[in-house]
Amino acid sequence: MAEHLEIASGTKDDKYSLLYRQIESVIEGENDIIANMANVASMIHFTFDFWWTGFYRVVEGELHLGPFQGPLACTRIKHGRGVCGTAWATATTQVVPDVDKFPGHIACSSASRSEIVVPMISGGEVVAVLDIDSQYLATFDHTDQTWLERIVALLTR
Repeated sequence: MAEHLEIASGTKDDKYSLLYRQIESVIEGENDIIANMANVASMIHFTFDFWWTGFYRVVEGELHLGPFQGPLACTRIKHGRGVCGTAWATATTQVVPDVDKFPGHIACSSASRSEIVVPMISGGEVVAVLDIDSQYLATFDHTDQTWLERIVALLTR
């Protein structure tokens, strides 16, 4: 395994393509989901310099804060509440260009301006969500959604 993360130059697709291969290599043979979530959150965060990158795990009917990179975060989120709870409830990726326009948005940080949340599905159930916040409006698009869904799927193989 590499000692440091090589960050691709070029397009967003180029960066995700390299990141995907690096994540595959890092998690290969590792069965500890928390360790894998921690490394994946770090790798995504430092590749794209996002404001906040991390996981919330479904535990006893709530989303509980998991491994993350960034400032202080909410520790528990109810089903269907906010962007993370909505991704959990609908089992679909939520791409939010302006969090202030998302009904029921939970403002863990006033610096967050846009967000993407990708559900992690195992055995037909959402078991966690990957949550990424940006301090800029409209940061996330179809490219992010496609690659992040592929990355999250690696964690449930």
